[in-house]
Amino acid sequence: MRVLVAAATKHGSTMEIAERIAARLGRAGHATVALEAGKVMSLDEFDAVVLGSAVYGGRWLEDARQLVGTSTSKLRARPVWLFSSGPVVTGRPVPASDLVDVDAMLEQSGARGHRVFGGRIQLELLGFIERSMMRALRVESGDYRDWDEVEAWADEIAEALSRVDAAGAKSVAA
Repeated sequence: MRVLVAAATKHGSTMEIAERIAARLGRAGHATVALEAGKVMSLDEFDAVVLGSAVYGGRWLEDARQLVGTSTSKLRARPVWLFSSGPVVTGRPVPASDLVDVDAMLEQSGARGHRVFGGRIQLELLGFIERSMMRALRVESGDYRDWDEVEAWADEIAEALSRVDAAGAKSVAA
C-alpha cells in the first residue's frame, strides 16, 4: 500500500517520529512518504494516512488541524491513524484524552486509532511562556520519546494495512 505519514512539527521532534513510522512501514513492504503536514498538497496518491502533530496547550498545531479539516472526505475514504507528540507527564499515568484534545480530528477523519507519544523537550528552543510552563511543571530538557513504543505501533499499523490490502486483493479477484 502507498502510505502517507505526515506530521505538524514545531522543533522537528514530531517529524522524527513520523519518519521512524514511515521507515518501519517501509520495512514491512509498504511504499511510504513522510511529509510535514503543511506540505501535503493531495491525498489522492495514497491508500492510507498516518497523521500526527506536536501538542501545545493540549492542542494540535494548525497545519495538522487544517489538513484534517480540508481533507475530511478523502481521509474517511481510506485507513487513517493519528498520533500526538509532546505531552510530558511525570510521576503518574494520565489518560490520553486529558493530554490532548483530538476528538474532533478523530471524528472528522474516521481514524482507526490515536496514540500519544512523549516528545523531546529542549528548553533553550522554547519561548518565554513555554519555558516558564515547563519549569512550573518541573519538566527538564530531555528526550521523552519511547522509540520501541513508536515502532511497535507502526508494526500494528503495518499488520492492519496488510489485512486491508489482502481483503482488497480478494475482492478484486472475486
